[in-house]
Amino acid sequence: MRSLAAALALRPTKQRGQNFVIDPNTVRRIVRASGIGAHDVVLEVGPGLGSLTLALLAQAERVVAVEIDPVLAGALPSTVAAYAPDVAERLAVVEGDAVRLSGLPGPAPTALVANLPYNVSVPVLLHLLNTLPTLGKGLVMVQAEVGERLAAEPGSRVYGVPSVKAAWFAALRRAGTVGRSVFWPVPHVDSVLVAWERHDPPVTTASRERVFQVVDAAFAQRRKTLRAALRVLAPVASIEAALATAGVEPSARGEQLDVAAFARIAEALGPLLGEAPLR
Repeated sequence: MRSLAAALALRPTKQRGQNFVIDPNTVRRIVRASGIGAHDVVLEVGPGLGSLTLALLAQAERVVAVEIDPVLAGALPSTVAAYAPDVAERLAVVEGDAVRLSGLPGPAPTALVANLPYNVSVPVLLHLLNTLPTLGKGLVMVQAEVGERLAAEPGSRVYGVPSVKAAWFAALRRAGTVGRSVFWPVPHVDSVLVAWERHDPPVTTASRERVFQVVDAAFAQRRKTLRAALRVLAPVASIEAALATAGVEPSARGEQLDVAAFARIAEALGPLLGEAPLR
C-alpha cells in the first residue's frame, strides 16, 4: 500500500477521510465478518488503494467500487490487474461521490462492504440504503463513536437520529473493533465494524420523509419532552392528540422511542407535517 501511494505521489487528506487499511489480516477479517458469498455483487465505497477490494474480489461474484478521488479511481484497475489478475474482470470502478449516487452499472448490488470515510459515513450509509433497495446486508467500518450510535437501542445514552434512521432500513449490530495501527496514516480515533441486515420498514401510511422529519425534531433538543420538542411541527394541542393516538406519553423523550413509535406519531400528525420543511 505504501509503495502504491508513493508511485501515485498520494498524500492522504482529512477532507476526504482517507485512512487506508494496510494490514492484510484485517481486510480478510472484514470479508469473513461480512458474510458475503460467491453469488454476491458487492458495493465498496472508498476503496482507496485497493486492499479491501482485493480481498472482496477473492470472495464475491463482482465488486463495484465507488471512489471520489480521480487518481485513486484511475489506479485501482491496474492495481487489481497486477495483484489479482485472475479476478480482475470482476471489478467495476465508478468515479464519483457515493452520497450523490443514483445507480450503478451492471447487476444490482446485494451487499455493501466498506471502510467508510469518517467524515461522511452516516450520510453515505443512509443514502445507499435508501437509493439501492437490493442491498440486503453489509458490513461497514466507521469511527467508534459513530458505530456505537448506529447500533444503539432505544434508551441508550448514545441512541439518536442515526440510530433511528438506520433502523428504518435495517437491523444493525456492532461486529467488532479495529485497532488504529492497521491504518495509514494512523487515525486519532478508534474504529468499529457495524454489520446490518435489511428489513421492512414499519407498517405506516406516513412516508419515510415525514417519519424522519419527526425524528429530527424529537432529537433537536434531546432534553425536551416530545410535547415540547415537536412544537416546531404543529400546535401543542395537535401534538398531544397525535401522541395519544400513537400511544406515546407526551412526557417521553426521543431517546425512549423505537422507529415504529416515530412512524405512528408521523402517521397521526398526517397532513400537519406538510407545513414543515423536509430534511
